[in-house]
Amino acid sequence: MQMRRLAALLVAALLAAPPAVAAWRPWPPRNGTAVEGLGASKKFEGSSEFVKLQYHMGPVLAASITVHPIWYGPWPAPQKRTIRAFLRSLAPPPAEEARIPRPSVAAWWRTVRLYTDQTGANVSAAVSLGAEKSDASMSRGARLSRMDIQAVVRDAVAARTRPLPVDAGGVYLVLTSPEVLVEDFCGQVCGFHYFTFPSVVGYTLPYAWVGNSARRCPEVCAYPFAIPAYVPGRRPESPPNADVGVDGMVSVIAHELAELASNPLANAWYAGTDPSFPTEIADLCEGIYGTGGGGAYTGQLLTDARSGAAYNVNGAGGRRFLVQWVWNPVLSYCSGPNALDQD
Repeated sequence: MQMRRLAALLVAALLAAPPAVAAWRPWPPRNGTAVEGLGASKKFEGSSEFVKLQYHMGPVLAASITVHPIWYGPWPAPQKRTIRAFLRSLAPPPAEEARIPRPSVAAWWRTVRLYTDQTGANVSAAVSLGAEKSDASMSRGARLSRMDIQAVVRDAVAARTRPLPVDAGGVYLVLTSPEVLVEDFCGQVCGFHYFTFPSVVGYTLPYAWVGNSARRCPEVCAYPFAIPAYVPGRRPESPPNADVGVDGMVSVIAHELAELASNPLANAWYAGTDPSFPTEIADLCEGIYGTGGGGAYTGQLLTDARSGAAYNVNGAGGRRFLVQWVWNPVLSYCSGPNALDQD
């Protein structure tokens, strides 16, 4: 898609789109009851007759996607390496992908690629790790509102030195360290995605935010590596990269990137009648990581023979990750490359 055409679509979407979006957490409300609005449990485990996923004529991310991480707060190098490895695993070069055991992260992304726009163009198969920006000193403080996240993106693309590029395929991923408290974090949200306002950032850019919950609420945002106290008799799974907070973040990052790719302007793929609170392709499979998943059960997972860590996909460099499933529009149910009925 040409930059000018994309800009026109983005401006048109701004005029039509609402000022807020629904966010996500990987665990239902404490007493199991539905909660309207942000943080509501939106799990649909049945067939398509119960799921009214619809296409609303907006664009998907069909051009090559470049993910630009923005590291807000002090981030240790090993944690950055884990997240970079996941992002690089979404679409590795063919020779590298051939060396990655199945099930793979790239195979997980192939389900996201099934979503198309009105021209028939699929979500891009090309996803790469782009330039990065760090704000270790937390220049906007340790407490951020939702709109502050857009300001963090603006700071990164407007920096005097080494600003992040602004391009048609750019996706901006704001990652906050455990020191940072974002509005509604832990109580309602673990991550969210939307697009920036030209009045704030100067451009309309798809972006997502994900926080590290290790110190605040791992039982909420890093499930199943931590278990809520109100779930008796359940032991937490061992994280595949030995970091509860970051391993939990990986699944939230996957969730938000899948929805950002298939619904970047809140007017493409979602269920429900209100685009302010859409049920998107990852919301439909919330908490499901393997065959038989649903409710308090993750589904069938793989286990590392040496460490005992739980995972469901393999990545580049021998890394392993646990990522939730997404809704498959062809099969009309939640699916992932580790499903027992996969070839």
